This record gives sequence, structure tokens and C-alpha cells, in this order.
Amino acid sequence: WTRPGGAFPVPNFRQGTELVATALADSEAFSIAGGGDTLAAIDLFGIAVNISYFSTGGGAFLEFVEGKVLPAVAMLEERAKK
Repeated sequence: WTRPGGAFPVPNFRQGTELVATALADSEAFSIAGGGDTLAAIDLFGIAVNISYFSTGGGAFLEFVEGKVLPAVAMLEERAKK
């Protein structure tokens, strides 16, 4: 999960984000969450213990999960071969 839907810090606009967060936390599936705003929502709703993996990266996190090549990761992989 990345990018909360809506202005979750504002009480009148947090219900949608809270429903998504709670559904993810209540699921028995391996769950991943990334991005600063997403992690802030997880903290706000107190569900961190129920999320399997966190990444502070937002866009880079999504690209990595999508299987795209990230320049820094490619460099580290290349250096590890030597």
C-alpha cells in the first residue's frame, strides 16, 4: 500500500484511508507499505504491529516492487559481483 487516499490528518476526511489501513492490517496476507504519508497514516491509526514490511521510499518503493531497475540498486548489485 502506498499513497493514502485523502486528507487523512483532517478528522472529517480520514475515514477512507482508515478503512484501507484497517483492511490491510486485519488481513492475514503479507502486507507491505511505503511512503512517508502512508507510514504517517499507519502511525496515526496504530496498526504498525500488523503490517509485515515498511519502506520510507514512496516512488522508488513502487518502482522496486514493480521490478524496475533502480540506479543505486543496480550499482550495488554490480559492486557485489566484484
